[in-house]
Amino acid sequence: MISTLALGLTLGACGTVPSMPPSAADPPAVDVDAAGTWRATATDQDKQRIRNWYSSWTAAIADARAKGYGASIDREGVLLQPNAALPNPHLPPGDYRCRTIKVGTQGRGTIGYIAYDWFRCRVAAEQGLMSLTKLTGSQRPVGLIFPDNLTRQVFLGTLVLGDESLAVSYGSDRMRDMAGVVERIGDNRWRLALPAPAYESKLDVIELVPVR
Repeated sequence: MISTLALGLTLGACGTVPSMPPSAADPPAVDVDAAGTWRATATDQDKQRIRNWYSSWTAAIADARAKGYGASIDREGVLLQPNAALPNPHLPPGDYRCRTIKVGTQGRGTIGYIAYDWFRCRVAAEQGLMSLTKLTGSQRPVGLIFPDNLTRQVFLGTLVLGDESLAVSYGSDRMRDMAGVVERIGDNRWRLALPAPAYESKLDVIELVPVR
């Protein structure tokens, strides 16, 4: 596991190494609590991530701007604006183009801002909810999307790295657990914002656009 983890980080957050997406027969990364809500299912660490999403977001933007990436942030417009969510955040099932932007840095050894190219994601019905799986790249979130309020849903999942073909179970490895908010930011345009990720950045934002 350690060697695989090191491989994923060395190759970069969303690099184009060959990868195997989880198959439909694989067990889900998240076991839904009997109560069926994200608060009942989430770990304490992930509840805190969601609770502090706004402060994590603004800190990430401030850090990236201080490192000279203000123009890059401004070019992304509403994608990186924390208060840009629109009503009806529900992600329809289907295939999506998705790209990740990492904002801010947790240490001196990483870049303060990096925007990756487009990869492939998929949204599907699972366990009475919707699942979101990033199919390509060297860091691939996989998990479930829970209802929350009129402008956001909550994602709980885990991170698949490198050439791994199976996701670890949610809650079994705090360094792999992921939590974020799913929001609609335009016509047929969504984002998954992941505050305080375990590695590299202060905020990850994944843009999602349906494949036509």
